Amino acid sequence: MRHGVKLNKLSRTAAHRKSLMSNLACELIAHKRITTTLAKAKSLRVYVEPLLTRAKADSTHNRRIIFGYLQDKEAIKELFGVISEKIATRPGGYTRIIKLGKRVGDNAETALIELVDFNEIYGKTTEKAPAKRTRRAGGSKKKAEGAEEAPAADKKEEKAAE
Repeated sequence: MRHGVKLNKLSRTAAHRKSLMSNLACELIAHKRITTTLAKAKSLRVYVEPLLTRAKADSTHNRRIIFGYLQDKEAIKELFGVISEKIATRPGGYTRIIKLGKRVGDNAETALIELVDFNEIYGKTTEKAPAKRTRRAGGSKKKAEGAEEAPAADKKEEKAAE
């Protein structure tokens, strides 16, 4: 049983896995979205989200801790500059994984992992769609309109009585 095991070893040694995650995290920070296999994307999310949380508080201590994980000065500048400003109000869930299907060469599941706040498609608020008309939803509206149009209803009742 795998009680509490959240680390996927990805068929790599510890040093290779650490290097892989560091490089993927640097590329994600630099490009804001990358395409990789689904297993690597899920492992990268576990690796990078605590770093993003720590980057929200800009201090020398946090910069040194994150540098220990990433080993890339340009990624640190980007993370504490542009990215930390955008994610400052978000309480968590900084990344999104979108499945893309199988890769042609080896039939591996591929996925797109991206930073949520940097997606232009999902981030924009568009005009609200017109409300759908259903039979159930109109009941309360008709009652409110019916109170105003009482004379018209009285005429119908008079015609029915004749």
